[in-house]
Amino acid sequence: QVQLVESGGGSVQPGGSLRLSCAVSQPIFSFNTMGWHRQAPGKQRELVALITSGGSTNYADSVKGRFTISKDNAKNAVFLQMNILKPDDTAVYYCTTDRSGRNYWGQGTQVTVSS
Repeated sequence: QVQLVESGGGSVQPGGSLRLSCAVSQPIFSFNTMGWHRQAPGKQRELVALITSGGSTNYADSVKGRFTISKDNAKNAVFLQMNILKPDDTAVYYCTTDRSGRNYWGQGTQVTVSS
């Protein structure tokens, strides 16, 4: 069973920064990709960032240049550094992965950007 536990969410003013962390219950090098999704109120979930086992990254256009996904294989952790936050970034952020055709999601962490 794969368990993902997010932390690091909170409230911040526009232009501020937050760093999300995801603790993974199994070695992350065994997953082809790890990712972060988000869901804002009244909106569909959307992919924010992905990182492959080889370290390649991919970002949603709305966060390119502001967000950075990274991972620490030794700690079985994935991170999302979020800079220059905007009110539109307000959402619940989920750590995600998949294995053998099954998707895994954490419980989510709330990020609120407001003045």
